[in-house]
Amino acid sequence: MTKFLKYSVLPIAAILAGCAGSGHGDRTAEAALKPTQGNAASGTVSFRQEGGGVQVTARVSGLTPGAHGFHIHDKGDCSAPDATSAGGHFNPTGKAHGHPDHADHHAGDMPQLMADAAGNATLSARLTGVGIGEGAGNIVGRGVIIHAAPDDFKTQPTGNSGARVACGVIAAR
Repeated sequence: MTKFLKYSVLPIAAILAGCAGSGHGDRTAEAALKPTQGNAASGTVSFRQEGGGVQVTARVSGLTPGAHGFHIHDKGDCSAPDATSAGGHFNPTGKAHGHPDHADHHAGDMPQLMADAAGNATLSARLTGVGIGEGAGNIVGRGVIIHAAPDDFKTQPTGNSGARVACGVIAAR
């Protein structure tokens, strides 16, 4: 009986300990952004679950200089030439569109992307109300959209961000 416990229970305990240590911090996802018809924007958006939020990191090129609306959209479908197939902003809680630093905003509202004179933009921000792989705020399988214009964070329901210049689908890694 002692050998049985040694050779069957200990490996199971080790497996369970490894699972318990994986936690939310190991959840990651990524979207490869492709330009919509007539545009040149492309890049990657990475997501990492960290505690009660998600850290988002974006690297994009091919934009016009200046601010661009940047959102997670409801559908992970970039098949339409203008990416309208991605639907509206991801909004599982039914809130009004707004700045992601304010209490009331769509779960998919993210900070502006700021492109430099060469059309390159990077962003690192923390998102709340979303998660990777579970719950109502699950972003896996949803779309990421970059818009042509700045987001005014007021106009409902889109922020008056203009046309969609790039689209990608969020996939778990």
